Amino acid sequence: MLFPVINKNSKDGHYKPPTTFPIGPFKKYKHNPIMVPDPNIEFESAYLYNATAIVVEDHVIMLYRAQNSSKLSSVGIAWSKDGINFTKYKKPIIYATESYEKGGGIEDPRIIRDPKSKLFIVTYTAYDLKTARLCVATSEDLFHWTKKGPIVPSNWNDIAWTSNGKTIIRNNWSKSGAIFNEKNSKDGKYYMIFGDSQLHLAESNNLIDWKITNEFNNNIWAKHIFNRENKLIESGPAPIKMGSGGGKNSNQWIFIYNSATTGGEDLPKDTYTINAMLIDYDEIKQGPIARLEHPILKPESINEVEGQVNRVVFCEGIVQFKGNWFLYYGQGDSELGVAIAPVT
Repeated sequence: MLFPVINKNSKDGHYKPPTTFPIGPFKKYKHNPIMVPDPNIEFESAYLYNATAIVVEDHVIMLYRAQNSSKLSSVGIAWSKDGINFTKYKKPIIYATESYEKGGGIEDPRIIRDPKSKLFIVTYTAYDLKTARLCVATSEDLFHWTKKGPIVPSNWNDIAWTSNGKTIIRNNWSKSGAIFNEKNSKDGKYYMIFGDSQLHLAESNNLIDWKITNEFNNNIWAKHIFNRENKLIESGPAPIKMGSGGGKNSNQWIFIYNSATTGGEDLPKDTYTINAMLIDYDEIKQGPIARLEHPILKPESINEVEGQVNRVVFCEGIVQFKGNWFLYYGQGDSELGVAIAPVT
């Protein structure tokens, strides 16, 4: 099997910063799903969904979540020269090896590349069937990964909402880190937005070693404000830096995120949607400065409405490639789709 040769000298893809918020509108590809599980490949024999992506040289490289028949999750890799048709590597590249990963496995990767060291950095969720832990791994070639372990302190207590709107406390639970790949101009730190019931901040000097500066109640970066967010609000892919259209001194970024609802308005209970907000990175600790009033995407097709989990669209990857934005998203926690918008 021929696969891209990637190393620290591999060039990043061409990128034109957006000058308006939001980007889009996105149109779901008419031939979705673009990737489905292969029953002949053990690690992805049951489900394939929730992918992150990055452009290297002239390829879109995708890291996707897969599950076998026992629902053990691993991360697979695939590549494409058009953003739609992918070739898979037939072995997982990140899989359960640690005690805190056994049973549930490796879930939901999100990728960036360090602009200086050229290391690829992935956040992922390690799940031992009891506790979800946010972890980091690094790679020079996207195929071989060095795990750095959980990044959130063990005394972290997460507050979550059930489908009926009741609150529960989850000890040592943390998920879904989306990293800014640029230092904050005011304090020289890198920042990560993480969480899946409320959103929080972590900071780093090197994109690998992360620090949570405050306990839960003093580290709430954003809460739900819309009905569609009132069960869950969870990080999507790495934030997207805007160009100069935001103003002379602006440092604005677009942050795509996922949400779920307890029901009401036009969405049934437990519906997941994909959404966007605007961030002033110079004032990152002040929270988002704007949110779209309506979702970017919501469940519509049969495989989004009915799947391993019903009524789900979920995004962890977006790239700019050959004049288009490709937003990759899980469909019903079972298959993988893409929505496309032109770069303007």
